[in-house]
Amino acid sequence: MTNAAAVKVEGLYKAYKVKKGDDKVALKHVDLEIPEGSFFGLLGPNGAGKSTFINILAGLVNKTEGVVSICGNDIDKATKAARKSIGVVPQELVLDPFFPPFEALENTAGYYGVPKGQRRTMEIIEAVGLKDKAFAQARRLSGGMKRRLLIAKALVHFPKVLVLDEPTAGVDVELRTQLWEYVTKLNKQGTTIVLTTHYLEEAQQLCDNIAVINHGKIIANDSKKNVMKTIDRKKVVIVGDKQIKKVPKELEGYDAKVNDDRNLEIEYQTTKVSIDKILQDVAKSNITIKDLSTEEADLEEIFKYLTTKAA
Repeated sequence: MTNAAAVKVEGLYKAYKVKKGDDKVALKHVDLEIPEGSFFGLLGPNGAGKSTFINILAGLVNKTEGVVSICGNDIDKATKAARKSIGVVPQELVLDPFFPPFEALENTAGYYGVPKGQRRTMEIIEAVGLKDKAFAQARRLSGGMKRRLLIAKALVHFPKVLVLDEPTAGVDVELRTQLWEYVTKLNKQGTTIVLTTHYLEEAQQLCDNIAVINHGKIIANDSKKNVMKTIDRKKVVIVGDKQIKKVPKELEGYDAKVNDDRNLEIEYQTTKVSIDKILQDVAKSNITIKDLSTEEADLEEIFKYLTTKAA
């Protein structure tokens, strides 16, 4: 990953005209940089502005105000170069039902002006696991295979930026695993990945940078490591050699309780108390530790916290 921006957005504003009443504002002067070579998660609730943002990048929606560049190409001044730099996998399954994957990719490559000698149609088909379906009509493909075909179509012009809009919606676990293996490989080869998903565990596992958008505004944008620190809270669960019946007096100053399994749970702020101090006080209470585990806020909890706070 370099310091360059694969996508740079400054003051991006989009308002949709409505027949009666005020315009519907989808994006409110968004500033955002997506680092080159990153695996970037763009998260937000329904109606937050994610689809509008992606469609502007793809050239499907005209912005109202602002500057957008893709790999250094302004979408207004260098439109052709900008569109060649990005591939978008839409959430909806939009395919010609009668074209087999091979022909669909060849046609898409033609739209992008890729010379026949430079096309890698079968290579891409094999990479997404559609080799045995290369000449089958798209309407005969399963939902998961159609999803793979959409990804293949987005790759025919070798884009430097690949946008995945809810790519695993309705996809089974096996295909999801195969998909992420391939996309991770692309990312390691230098392709910038932009992911929108409601499966937040996927974003937590895959992304190295995360931005959260809500009501058309970016409310968080940082490395995953820093985003995961948004909620300063951890929990330590202590299993004693004997069942714990109540919180010892030595630990009454903590946010502690005994759970249903008769284990001791202590919640604490990492910036105010260390785990060493907690374990020292546990030792003073004469609890013999048989096992312990720690838990911290996951991305779903942090996402709920950020969007609720912004609201």
